[in-house]
Amino acid sequence: MAKEEKERYSSSSLMRGLEILRLFRPEQPTLSLVEIANQLGVSRTTPFRLLFTLQHMGYIRQNESTKRYELTPKVLELGFSYLNTLQITEVARPYLERLRNETGGSAHIGILDETSVVYVACETARGITRFAVAVGSRLPAHATAIGKTLLAFQPKEQWQELLLISDLHSYTKDTKTMIASLLKELEAVRAQGYSISSGEFEAGVRSVAAPIFHESGELVAAISVAAPESILPLDYVTSFVLPAILEAADELSAFYGYTPVKRRG
Repeated sequence: MAKEEKERYSSSSLMRGLEILRLFRPEQPTLSLVEIANQLGVSRTTPFRLLFTLQHMGYIRQNESTKRYELTPKVLELGFSYLNTLQITEVARPYLERLRNETGGSAHIGILDETSVVYVACETARGITRFAVAVGSRLPAHATAIGKTLLAFQPKEQWQELLLISDLHSYTKDTKTMIASLLKELEAVRAQGYSISSGEFEAGVRSVAAPIFHESGELVAAISVAAPESILPLDYVTSFVLPAILEAADELSAFYGYTPVKRRG
């Protein structure tokens, strides 16, 4: 469908309503009408009508004292409706539990949404709270092992575009932010079939990830283990954690009917 035709069928009101919902984040859990209008770059009358509709539908509520808006738990229905359509969330559960129990790290399944990793299944390591992500969390793809794995197995012709539209923020001194360096790493990840990241998103945290494929060879998701470097020293990662991750990824790929041409690693 041509761009002009897509724009003709697009609903501006629906787009604005979804934009409003996406404005609410951990760093700004409540917003006033003025703040919403300013962040959308529109006059107050535009979001006022949409806020009234969203409030009527139960997705947001307004504090009567402060007049500020906040999301309601009903918003979760939108995300869970999608998660319920993903077989991977239930199929992967025993594999994540096994990885968590055997490696001592937190185990995750993630998918790529534009330039972010969205976590769709998680098993948090017992006793570790330093690096724990919840279902629905979003992290930057360029700064995480699971994100680089997801990027590496996109069509190569899309790599440059994906990195160009990414906010290549430096989270630690080890975060790679140069496109040339990232492209080189994506080549390596694609060739070897896994990614290992150390301290790129959070100092002192190491993660290991591998791709999960569909029968057609297309990427379904990625599976990872993450923990403080003291829990995942490099020699332990290479000798035990990486083989365990690759085995789980291959078994989950087999569920989708995919047979690897050769053993990775």
